[in-house]
Amino acid sequence: MNRRAFFALSSAALVAACTSDPGPSTQMGPDGKPLPRVYRIGADRGRIQFRVLDSVNALREAAGAPKLKMNNRLNAAAATHARDMAVQNRPWHFGSDGSSPVERVQRAGYSGRLVGETISETYETELETLAAWMEAPDTRRIIVDESATDLGFSWHQESNGKIWWTMVLGASGLAPTPVAEFQAPAAKPADANAVVSDILNNG
Repeated sequence: MNRRAFFALSSAALVAACTSDPGPSTQMGPDGKPLPRVYRIGADRGRIQFRVLDSVNALREAAGAPKLKMNNRLNAAAATHARDMAVQNRPWHFGSDGSSPVERVQRAGYSGRLVGETISETYETELETLAAWMEAPDTRRIIVDESATDLGFSWHQESNGKIWWTMVLGASGLAPTPVAEFQAPAAKPADANAVVSDILNNG
């Protein structure tokens, strides 16, 4: 995906402070286009998840929204969908079994309301991906939604380095979203990286 380097002054400073060393200069392919820089993720899943939580909370604080807590059930729902997107080889919000984000958080045992899900297919780091989500109005609304209380974040990395990121926000004090409100579309959306806009208006 084509990404811009920054999204807002305060958020850019946050990402610049937290993003890992980019490594050697960009290598060019035979077609003259830059080859993707492979970001290899180590075994420390918790460190990455809490770094994202801290970054999301800093962004929410700047937007006047309350802080989130890490939720293991939402982490499980995010991990399941990240792996399933790799199996499907497409970034979208419905599982290979037709499951919606609502169904996945309920299957994982989360009893609150789904606020939204953000996804990405990329070679970028978790904080570069967060920066890109903050640039897009639909995904930014999910990240700074004032009703959210809980966060789940996970990924699946393929052997070639491609990463499928999934972040799920929930509201523990609200009743679950009815599953019937969300149905898988008949065809792949034209912009598979876009968030399902209906999820933003489930309240």
